[in-house]
Amino acid sequence: MSTLRQGVNRATLVCAAAVLLGSGAALATTATPVRDRLPSGWPRLGTDRLWLDGAALGRWRDHGWWPPVVIAALAVALLLFLWWAALEVRAGRLRVLPLGRDGVTLAGPALAAAMAERVKAVDGVAHAHVRLLGRPHRLRARVTLVLAADGSPRAVLRQLAEQVVSEARAAAAPRTLETEVRIGVRTHKARRRIR
Repeated sequence: MSTLRQGVNRATLVCAAAVLLGSGAALATTATPVRDRLPSGWPRLGTDRLWLDGAALGRWRDHGWWPPVVIAALAVALLLFLWWAALEVRAGRLRVLPLGRDGVTLAGPALAAAMAERVKAVDGVAHAHVRLLGRPHRLRARVTLVLAADGSPRAVLRQLAEQVVSEARAAAAPRTLETEVRIGVRTHKARRRIR
């Protein structure tokens, strides 16, 4: 997922949360137990406030068009939300990578497993895991590896870039392949002798 898209998603969630929180806080100020606990300077809605008076409610009841319009608007909003959620799910782990016009495809987990085997073969790597993310036209590989006790991070990264990443980019060409590497170190537990 691109940085711009992450920013838009986070901004949308923050705005929605702020609107819901503000609305809930404003409505909560109409309740007497909440009003009694608020500081005197805080704004609050009046307890006698009417959102719709009787005459306005009667005018709305005279028009039979607004319930279907409200239901249709809510249905469209729900469909847009579901579409957005489906796009977010699809932007996750890569399932299938098309290789040509003949309908030949490569399973994303198979390519990730092949990359993981190549990473494990690099000197100084004790364990490796690869996940392919993104979309077929723009791939992102997330490589998580654990260094062996004698492994050098600089040497491992150099071999990883020169061998594994270059081979994966050649296999995915003409698509772009971004690689994110996370390195951990294997810790050894202290051994105790029992007498």
